[in-house]
Amino acid sequence: MSAPPNGRDRLRELLDAVVDADNTAVGEMARSSYVSEFHFSREVRRLTGEPPAAMRRRIMLERAAWRLQRGQGVADVAAAEGWSSAEVFSRAFRRAFGVPPSRAGDVAFRLAAPNGVHFHPPQSLWCDSDGGTGAGPDVSQFMLVHDVADTEYLLGLAAGLSESQWVQEISPGQVVLEWDGPEPSVAAVLGATVWTKEVWLATIEGGDFPSRTLAATPEELAERHGTIGKRWTTLISEYSAAGRLADTVIDALCDPPESFQLYGIVAHVLTYSAQRRGITRAMLARHGVIADNGDPLAWMRRE
Repeated sequence: MSAPPNGRDRLRELLDAVVDADNTAVGEMARSSYVSEFHFSREVRRLTGEPPAAMRRRIMLERAAWRLQRGQGVADVAAAEGWSSAEVFSRAFRRAFGVPPSRAGDVAFRLAAPNGVHFHPPQSLWCDSDGGTGAGPDVSQFMLVHDVADTEYLLGLAAGLSESQWVQEISPGQVVLEWDGPEPSVAAVLGATVWTKEVWLATIEGGDFPSRTLAATPEELAERHGTIGKRWTTLISEYSAAGRLADTVIDALCDPPESFQLYGIVAHVLTYSAQRRGITRAMLARHGVIADNGDPLAWMRRE
């Protein structure tokens, strides 16, 4: 199962209440969530397909099995997990796993669940995705989209710079890649971020080598980026969907020509784009413009 990536995560709040060590009964879970016991139970059932007490009991047994597998004693585990006695715990363990606690090493610690919510060592929960047997989200596609979105974000911040700040050489001699030359200003670093995609698109599509001119304003560069970013993500997505990222392109724009596989090109662009975005953040800070840290996880929550 999956929780919403943005905004208030109600499922997480409910699960936190279910597994909180201080909440031994449903009423206590509900109070910690500031709702009635009836509403709490109904919401947990609706979102997980499992009553809260049953979920807590199952997760506690999963955690207990993991602890036993790590060599902890039955009595210690029973007490730590809140069972009234080792005998009561042993009976519950045998019913759930089909073996006594002394044979915990013979079984996987995860029990069957209607919702994919399980104990995850050492003190976390794991929520299986809804993807069934599929491969799940494409990480490379996610990174492509994040890269374009983060560059757009930084260009938006750069729009707040004055004309002189935009081109001011605050990092003389700064070089990211030796063949790209110095990038001493915010304009140069962000310009290289966009231009690099233009170069590699020309390589893949067989186009002419793009000219490299410093954008007069962040708005001008943002307009170029809006076009190139869409073309870049669309093209790579199409090659990926067709299973052709292992194709090789012979780059006649190099002197002498070189051969590159597409997945290597994508990794190259993302690597140096990420480096330049980090440099841009540091340079913006020197101009008094504070950006976020560019974390894809934080970006996911905003989207």
